[in-house]
Amino acid sequence: MSRKLFGTDGIRGTANTEPMTAETALRVAMAAGRHFVPTLVHRPLAVIGKDTRLSGYMLEPAMVAGFVSIGMDVVLVGPMPTPAVAMLTRSLRADLGVMLSASHNPFEDNGIKLFGPDGYKLSDEVESEIELMMQTLDQSHRAPAGKLGRARRLEDARGRYIEFAKTTFPKGMRLEGLKLVVDCANGAAYKVAPAVLYELGAEVVPLAIDPDGFNINHECGATAPDALSQAVVAHGADLGIALDGDADRLIMVDDTGEIVDGDQIMGLIAASWHASGRLQGGGIVATVMSNLGLERFLNGHGLDLIRTAVGDRYVLERMRTDGYNVGGEQSGHMILSDHATTGDGLVAALQVLAELVESGRSLREAANVFSALPQILKNVRFSGNPPLDADSVKQAVRDGEERLAGTGRVLIRKSGTEPLIRVMAEGEDEGLVSRVVDDIIGEIERTAS
Repeated sequence: MSRKLFGTDGIRGTANTEPMTAETALRVAMAAGRHFVPTLVHRPLAVIGKDTRLSGYMLEPAMVAGFVSIGMDVVLVGPMPTPAVAMLTRSLRADLGVMLSASHNPFEDNGIKLFGPDGYKLSDEVESEIELMMQTLDQSHRAPAGKLGRARRLEDARGRYIEFAKTTFPKGMRLEGLKLVVDCANGAAYKVAPAVLYELGAEVVPLAIDPDGFNINHECGATAPDALSQAVVAHGADLGIALDGDADRLIMVDDTGEIVDGDQIMGLIAASWHASGRLQGGGIVATVMSNLGLERFLNGHGLDLIRTAVGDRYVLERMRTDGYNVGGEQSGHMILSDHATTGDGLVAALQVLAELVESGRSLREAANVFSALPQILKNVRFSGNPPLDADSVKQAVRDGEERLAGTGRVLIRKSGTEPLIRVMAEGEDEGLVSRVVDDIIGEIERTAS
């Protein structure tokens, strides 16, 4: 069964236009609730969190209305990281968790991410079933007047997540003597991330902690780390931590302002955990976007790099299937299944900090674990159907692969969250890689015109 609403990370779109409207949010809540508690044999419960977007004030009450109308109680946790919502869904023994966020996208967008009672994102099959249920909702799915649900706010939600995050840091270890800059992207972690680092002993310089509904991810956070780089140098900090709007993504910055991406972070954690015997599965799981340099580094340590389609949900599915406990994306999604059921940027940062404290190294010394091959990624915006299946485009990709002569690779794909075609190539010769990307983009543009 194909999905029309759900993409690689839930439902996402421009706020107050379909599918990101109050009407659709209400129907998603009703259908998802009925899917997970079809017989209502117990008093069902949903947990709803959100980031700091203005449109959260529209979507949150719509979701509440949908759940309450079918007889589900609702716990509201307010602005909280996506991994906190997943954790609270399990902790509260809820039937369903909801995160209202468009992650790293600008404030105009929003999204609906759903978690099952186990705290994991839903499978493609379950999302398809929810879409089908949305088309067949009728009066029989609504609760009688006397069995409507109730909604309440969980006052200590923030404190629960702060304490959970701290438990992922080695017991007895402290961050005293470290000066850290943390960029919270004016998003969901704007209060919890600085608090966790401070309570573990660090001197904390917080950035982007004044959300106004419009400034989430705006020139800040994991997708725009320049401000963090400048702040680290200006404050003489040891390193910087950048989260995105819902705090499931991590990018770091060393003391010189150099950016450390998700591939380097995964390599560092994998090597550290492998040395301590904690790494499971004999390697890690990443996506087709991860640099060949990471793969070569892991192979040199006798470890495998398993690649999946882009999207942290696909990384996690492979991790669960084959028993890996470290996975992630070059863009900064870090999944450490010993601690969390979804990506958690703050928890991943704590694992890096633990390695630095234990080894006595700086991030600059520890994080350059491999030499990245030149990798170029460019986007082509499209309308209508993307011309990925055109013979001329396929031939351009084959030509590019032949020109790289086995020393690199080409990847072309449609974005799961935006109307973009992403063209990526990497190899030993940066100039050649650049020409290959430009030639493929040129063919896409000619075919689409």
